[in-house]
Amino acid sequence: MQNGNNGNIVLIGMPGSGKSSCGVLAAKALLMEFVDTDLLLQKSEQAPLQNIIDAFGTDYFLRAEGQLLQSLRVQNSVIATGGSAVFSESGVRHLAHGGKIIFLHITYAEMCRRISNISTRGVVRKGGETLEEMFSERLPLYRRMADVVIDCTGLSPEDTVKEIVLAAEK
Repeated sequence: MQNGNNGNIVLIGMPGSGKSSCGVLAAKALLMEFVDTDLLLQKSEQAPLQNIIDAFGTDYFLRAEGQLLQSLRVQNSVIATGGSAVFSESGVRHLAHGGKIIFLHITYAEMCRRISNISTRGVVRKGGETLEEMFSERLPLYRRMADVVIDCTGLSPEDTVKEIVLAAEK
């Protein structure tokens, strides 16, 4: 079952799409390491994501996230990126070198259903944009960057993991 090309599987998608929760399970199934870039950013900044955004603003947050993505050196890993990682295309592509970028797609309604803690979750919204505006801005970026798109709307976490594993093995 192991990913034969030694490249990474990079999960991108909206907040609540299952990048972290399903990513760790997919890594176990694929006999790969698991990396969560949101956790790495919190560790390097020594603060929760929302506190970073509140204290320094979205531009600072996006710069810090992009630098973290560019500096990360891992192989044979499933990498859960933050929802805003898509604003650093070069960072995401760097992580996926020799591997695949998988977009875990959910609808706007599904995203709203899945995330109830929007004000404390650390979701980057530029200039006070609404959730719907954020969704509309990011969707084409995810689609353009993805090697594989998995529609996770209505899927259980177990089914999402199965789809990630199938996509990784192709």
